[in-house]
Amino acid sequence: MALLAGCTAQSDDSDRPTRSSSGPAPAPTATSEKPTSEKPSGEASTGRTPDGTLLVTDFGSDTVTFVDPDGPDRGPFDTVKVGTAPYGLAVGDDGRAWVATAEGVAVVDTESRTRTALVPYETEGLGEPSHGEYRGGGMGIALAPDGGHVYVGVNVPDGNGTLEVVDTRSLEVTGSADVGRRPFDVDVSRDGEQVYATGHDSFDVTVVDPDRLGDTGRAEDATRRIEVAPYGTEGGLGSWLKPHYAAVRPSDGKLLFPFEGEKLVVVDPDTGRSAIERMTADTHQHGATVTPDGTLLVVGTGPIDPARDEGPSLSVRSADGKERVIPLDGPHEDVTVSADGRTAYVTGGFTRDGYWNGLTVVDLDSGDTRRLAAGERPLGVAVL
Repeated sequence: MALLAGCTAQSDDSDRPTRSSSGPAPAPTATSEKPTSEKPSGEASTGRTPDGTLLVTDFGSDTVTFVDPDGPDRGPFDTVKVGTAPYGLAVGDDGRAWVATAEGVAVVDTESRTRTALVPYETEGLGEPSHGEYRGGGMGIALAPDGGHVYVGVNVPDGNGTLEVVDTRSLEVTGSADVGRRPFDVDVSRDGEQVYATGHDSFDVTVVDPDRLGDTGRAEDATRRIEVAPYGTEGGLGSWLKPHYAAVRPSDGKLLFPFEGEKLVVVDPDTGRSAIERMTADTHQHGATVTPDGTLLVVGTGPIDPARDEGPSLSVRSADGKERVIPLDGPHEDVTVSADGRTAYVTGGFTRDGYWNGLTVVDLDSGDTRRLAAGERPLGVAVL
């Protein structure tokens, strides 16, 4: 099946720009396809949550799902209601998961598998909680290295977003800053002194100094905008060629932005300067993560133009720039890696149409893949 994989700022799919004159492919429809799960329907797990369990956000529902990726009863075994359309998540060393929903930041005790709190957003103009790619509310989310604060990118429909700061002890919003449009991703520097909000619809990353936000709200001098647009900004909100997710390179703290399986933009957040390195997957790219040894993993969602672009894939790029491209079956969105670095988990939720209700497990040594059921339009993913 030819896949149209991209994300514009228009909910109408009838007028989307492409990189060639051949025009966009027909948009796929949402599917109810579910990979086979070995776990009997309705069976719930009890007791301690095992190490290595996957936690995914159910973007098409109001839950997070706990998934056993490897055991004899592998597959989903529990869900927790967190709030409408959960997007990104971050898990702390204390076992608490922080989930960006349309209603607020949900706090989940991953040991007892219960929601313990919901921190409402202070940003105005979000509208009623709803589903879909353009809904108001939290998108990208990240924890400070010391675990003291959570940073969540809040999408404001038809406007610029905000970055809200949540104190993880008081569970209160202690500051906010203006960032770009639709903050798909939020990342934090290794020393915790900078926060990075990727503005999908504004072709930028906003560098935020969290120490300048204080306890009383916005600080106008706390942010710097850096344009990230290797193809230019032609097409504006309707362009496909925008930044989605970033990764912080462990060796030097630079930001890595993959584009279209063609270009990796390497941004120095201190100077604002960027360099471009070649990529090889030739497909529209979304989720990205980097391992401690500097291996970058990037999710390819599929072609913008099936006549010239390649299908879904997972790019595995070593620190020296060498790449392997592992083909995937169908669209995917985000990726995380097991603690031993040998297995990748790629969610099939996808922010646009064409999603499926599972994830792909990738053996990074052999390149072998298998599908696993995993919730309702699973988007964000973490290994517990």
